[in-house]
Amino acid sequence: MENIWAAAPRLRPPLDGPAEADVAVVGAGYTGLWAAYHLKRLAPSLEVVVLEAEHAGYGASGRNGGWCSAELPVEAAVLARRHGRAAAEEMRRAAGAALDGIEAVLRAEGIDCDWHRGGTLYLARNRPQLRRLLAAARSRPDGWSLLTAGQARARLRAEGVLGAAHTPHCARLHPGKLVRGLAEAVERLGVTVHEGTRVVEARPGLVRTVSRGGARTGQTPAAFRRAGGPAGGTDPRIADARTGSVRARYVLVCTEGYTPGSRVLTLTSCVAATEPLPAPVWAELGWRGRETVADLSRLFPYMQRTADDRIVIGGCGAGYGEAPYDHAALRDRLVGMFPVLREAAITHRWSGVLGLHRRGEPSVHLDPATGLGYAGGYGGDGVTLAYLAGGSLAALVTGADVPEARLAWTRARAGRWEPEPLRALGVRAVLACAAGADRHEERTGRPAPLRGAICSLFL
Repeated sequence: MENIWAAAPRLRPPLDGPAEADVAVVGAGYTGLWAAYHLKRLAPSLEVVVLEAEHAGYGASGRNGGWCSAELPVEAAVLARRHGRAAAEEMRRAAGAALDGIEAVLRAEGIDCDWHRGGTLYLARNRPQLRRLLAAARSRPDGWSLLTAGQARARLRAEGVLGAAHTPHCARLHPGKLVRGLAEAVERLGVTVHEGTRVVEARPGLVRTVSRGGARTGQTPAAFRRAGGPAGGTDPRIADARTGSVRARYVLVCTEGYTPGSRVLTLTSCVAATEPLPAPVWAELGWRGRETVADLSRLFPYMQRTADDRIVIGGCGAGYGEAPYDHAALRDRLVGMFPVLREAAITHRWSGVLGLHRRGEPSVHLDPATGLGYAGGYGGDGVTLAYLAGGSLAALVTGADVPEARLAWTRARAGRWEPEPLRALGVRAVLACAAGADRHEERTGRPAPLRGAICSLFL
């Protein structure tokens, strides 16, 4: 079934021939479009070109669960050990402020993406989850509020809830509407966006492309790597394609989970949506605050109540490489939490990718000597972090004296993942441990010490 966020794309002209620009941006997802937006705000005279293999938002930016959260994929204590307590706190504050920044842009640009800032409700549905919830709340003094089981059920009547926490630092949105509106906004600022234009080589001062005439569409990240990406050469199987190039002082690679190489680990997450639910069902469920919702399992489900009264649920596992997608687990978890949905139809199913760095920390980098830049490793928190990363990239390119240019992630470097097949074996082992730990906790109400310890090292 199709992606509920998808719409018939507006096909912008591909690049067909040589071009010149001050900045060439590879990828028209959130990171690339926010980088272009911030660049034009900081330096309106810059010539900025965005190159997209498919259409704006084709990748993770149009396939996620619609959480715009201020959470970071790496714990504040870990950031403090690596960069110092002040830098970790600055990073946390910047992620929180990004929510305000996105909301301000939505108002200024007239982007209607079903934005609703109701925060997140984290549910604990067994004793180990409750212990993790209490520990998380103690480590986050920035607006987290604990709820008793009764208070949680007054907000959302989910099965087996022992307690909950609410944080205001999250908004629900329609990710497809956001990325399409953002693409139109950067065009109004004078940015040129070429769709159907696959980058086959990115090096200092030059990007080489093939246009849709020969480039294949609908590729998985593995197929994207085989076809050649920003670090690769032209695939001979697309030799009949129309070629193009952009000469630019700066080249920003903003492909995140689709970036070839050994520094980004790509996982696949499944997402599904119910039919619009009738008023009697919502009367039984509650959820009047339209918070985003998750529980504290290790392979947690993330959910939202959409503007048209569906439930979108994602997570409950992750695939690696060519692993099959498991949408059945999403329905099982949904009905387990909300038995009233037993007869509700699942009308849409899709998947999306997310990128992880070796040490779990996102990074933003610009080499001033070569002009090559990169941002990514968001670990599933990219809806918000892409806005902030785009600001950091733009500040580094323009030399603007703004806080985004000095954030800790501009000093972080993504390490290399182990070579295959060790990488695949390790990832699948950790995911299996996480799934096993969740099953053990749900069945016994007790933690799974060995599996939990292994998971804590990586998740």
